[in-house]
Amino acid sequence: MTKASKKPTIQELEEQVSQLTEALQRERADAINVRRRAEEDRVKMASFYKAKIVRDLLPGLDNLERALKHVPKDIADHEYVKGIQSVVKHFEQNLQQLGVEKIKTVGEEFDPALHEAIHMEDGDGNIEVVCEELQSGYKIGDEVIRHAIVKVKMDKK
Repeated sequence: MTKASKKPTIQELEEQVSQLTEALQRERADAINVRRRAEEDRVKMASFYKAKIVRDLLPGLDNLERALKHVPKDIADHEYVKGIQSVVKHFEQNLQQLGVEKIKTVGEEFDPALHEAIHMEDGDGNIEVVCEELQSGYKIGDEVIRHAIVKVKMDKK
């Protein structure tokens, strides 16, 4: 028998099987990681576009809310006003279904991650507290879509 036609031993075959098994396990782990990263990217992209669309729609909601704040008392019970109130309520329900929530403001401690202060009133305390909301802020989970624009007052809380 020549060296070229030498048959591998059982130990050599077991070693080869072990190497191939390890290579297969690495490939499977890599495939799992690629799928996981692709899913994470898909979720991030969906969240990005959801936030962008909501951000683009918010000025319309703001205008409806502003209009409702300035309804003359003599037409406050008019069906037209009730219709606008219904549209605003429906809009807010749809935002809620998308996971969008309004940022809490009045009475809350000022948080620059959530609030944008455009006015500071003097007070008798040492804690900055939101005293008036000028424009609603919104977030999805921990991601702020738009900061709430507020007035802040020094308070004791």
